[in-house]
Amino acid sequence: MERGLALSVRLIEQSPIGLAVLDTDLRFVTVNPTLERINGVPAADHIGRRPREVMPHLDTDVESTIRQVLESGVPLLDQLAVGRTAADPGHEHAWSVSRYRLEDPGGRVLGVAASIVDVTEQRRAEIEAARARQRLTLLADASLRIGTTLDLEQTARELAEVCVPDLADIAAVDVLDSVLQGHTAETHEGPAQFLPLAVTTAGPTETTPAADPPGELAVYDTDRLAAQCVNLRRPVRVPRVDGRDLPRIARCPQAIELLARAGLHSYLAVPLTARGEILGVLDLKRTRNREPFTHDDEVLAGELATRAALSIDNACWYRSQRHAALTLQRHLLPQHPPHTVGLEVASRYQPTAAAVEVGGDWFDAIPLDDDKTALVVGDVMGSGTNAAATMGQLRTATRAYADLDLAPAEVLARLDHTTTRLEETITTCAYAIYDPHRAQCRICLAGHLPPALVRPGRAPQLLDLPAGTPLGVGGNPFRTATFDMAPGDQLVLYTDGLVETRDQPIDQRLNTLLSLLDDPERPLEETCDRLLHALRHPDDHDDVALLVARARPTPDNQASRP
Repeated sequence: MERGLALSVRLIEQSPIGLAVLDTDLRFVTVNPTLERINGVPAADHIGRRPREVMPHLDTDVESTIRQVLESGVPLLDQLAVGRTAADPGHEHAWSVSRYRLEDPGGRVLGVAASIVDVTEQRRAEIEAARARQRLTLLADASLRIGTTLDLEQTARELAEVCVPDLADIAAVDVLDSVLQGHTAETHEGPAQFLPLAVTTAGPTETTPAADPPGELAVYDTDRLAAQCVNLRRPVRVPRVDGRDLPRIARCPQAIELLARAGLHSYLAVPLTARGEILGVLDLKRTRNREPFTHDDEVLAGELATRAALSIDNACWYRSQRHAALTLQRHLLPQHPPHTVGLEVASRYQPTAAAVEVGGDWFDAIPLDDDKTALVVGDVMGSGTNAAATMGQLRTATRAYADLDLAPAEVLARLDHTTTRLEETITTCAYAIYDPHRAQCRICLAGHLPPALVRPGRAPQLLDLPAGTPLGVGGNPFRTATFDMAPGDQLVLYTDGLVETRDQPIDQRLNTLLSLLDDPERPLEETCDRLLHALRHPDDHDDVALLVARARPTPDNQASRP
């Protein structure tokens, strides 16, 4: 018995595992030296006290867990506890704790025994492994989500959304205005003029007004950390933000107050660099996530910024090219409706969605001899500057042939011959000539959708015309059709981008078009806006040319009405 008792005492005193016994009032009865070292409290200061009195900084409700074991008799093994103790108050530790009820040979409950093992290093390794997996997942997610289009604003939003909430609570993407103007440079110095493109937050927050509003130019002085990030071409990290840092982060005194109230405590800015040129900055803030930005976070943010910068650079380049093509196309289209006798004309050109190149649609109204007017709508297949340039050539050719006072079928035949000389070009076209003195219209189609005719007192209808073949196919004759067009009648010419979609049958869309032409007295400008608003969507992938003409009375057709 003495040997057994001595062995038990040695086992408890020399055990590398912290051991403790608590009575039924949850007060310490005994602790071993290892637990003394773990808690940083002498054994004598444990005796008679409750766990919360000895270890107030644990993040778990220790006493309720002990009470559960005491009442149920069911052991709880390997329970994780995290917190700080007097032995190391500056660092957080993790312990694996097991508890079981103590009973005498007669079954009377004596208390609870506990064993405690420090697993801080193991848990730290597990946390680092989990963070590494999270970073890899975030990078993989970024590869799928960033750069899905060539739209600059959407690309910036995708980058900001990837960063929140896994990396930051607030993410903003700002691009140098000089980059948007096409004046990129390898270095940047002095105050920086940015165009904020995106701001994303982790849930509702009052900090949104603290950010520079997307779409509005903002000047960052050299003391702003975002400007320093661009000027130095390297990340700027403030692990723990204090009152001196806020004025260098926020844009104005009101923003300083909002960020301070939200609990901004850590800041990180990384440059957006692509092909050796500085494009802008990725701005990250933490308010809810209590961990400061670390070097690993800086590396991760830099990797995200580098990947996104290539997509942003491509979007900037594309925007510049698209702007050039669109400028060319608008320059080639008529700027103001011409003065025509007996005819009122309204027109619209609407380019495709921002993420897709401009097309080659055009319209024209050409005054001819004897007060006649030629009405033209065409669609060059393809997109970009080449399509716009081809459209300009065909529009010029159409005007030249129109001046020869040829019938519509002859004009299209000559345009077909011209188009075959243009490399890999196919074009649809509708060409009409209105004669106000005869109240008559002659029209011919080259693979184009039928125009709509709107007459007072009648339902709008699509003209039943020979469809013809597109220009550039060659070898097929065109046929001219003639119909009466009295004062008040309207002719609606359009390109397929107005009615063709990927999810609705063309017949259904054409019926919708006719239903929108329900008021012959509606002003033509309103009719154009009505059609575009109802039939077009922001993400449509084709441009639209629209021409609406209404016959007006002249002295010799004042009473004409079939």
